[in-house]
Amino acid sequence: MLLTLIITLVIALVVIAVIVNAIQQHKERLATLKRAEYSKLRAVLEDTEELLVNTASVPLSPALSQMLLKRSASTLSAMVELEPGARDLKQRLKETETKLTESNASSIEFNENVTLPDNDQQLIAMIKGIKRLRTVVRSEHAKGNVDTPIVIHEDRRLEVLQLRINVESQIKRGNQARTNNMLGSARQYFEKALTALGGSPHQDDYTTTRKSEVIQALEDIARQLKEGNVRDREKKEEKENKDLDELFAPKRKW
Repeated sequence: MLLTLIITLVIALVVIAVIVNAIQQHKERLATLKRAEYSKLRAVLEDTEELLVNTASVPLSPALSQMLLKRSASTLSAMVELEPGARDLKQRLKETETKLTESNASSIEFNENVTLPDNDQQLIAMIKGIKRLRTVVRSEHAKGNVDTPIVIHEDRRLEVLQLRINVESQIKRGNQARTNNMLGSARQYFEKALTALGGSPHQDDYTTTRKSEVIQALEDIARQLKEGNVRDREKKEEKENKDLDELFAPKRKW
């Protein structure tokens, strides 16, 4: 009887240990998933806030500003659900929701003009910012957070903006190269600009005007190169004739 009781207790302890271990592993697995989800949300929040701050270099339309604010608000809301005791997250959520309400109520002034930076790294950062914005727009559309007409309009606007930055940058470099009499490099920059303009699906007054200007620049460069080749050839012939004259000239008697 005693032996049976002992065996029963041992089995019960083993079962309890297994259950406790399973519960502990389940808690650890949930904690790991929670940390992973929180890290993912934090990355989305940081990316969104960076895009919002980047409006100085890449102009955001009212629709894009509201989309990014909504993205921030929904991300912060999900983070608060994971960390209900985080007061800073609740405060940030409140501030973001206030900004979203104010942006909906007010008419935001929007300026399409973009000033190109002189620094290449800043220019690269601007292009990357536009590409990230286009990716976010498509992602939010896939989630049902942005209407299709807005996506079509904004993606086209960003694509045209990206084209203009690329073209203006190549033209600027081409003009600088011409000023420095680096005609070969200048031709390459203008050819890149012409390729970008010709390959764009959005042909408008801008692309037509810039094409005409770039083609004229390339024709001028071709003429300058041709004239330079003629001058070089004339100088070479003049030198050869001079060498021949010196070779066949009568020798002086000493």
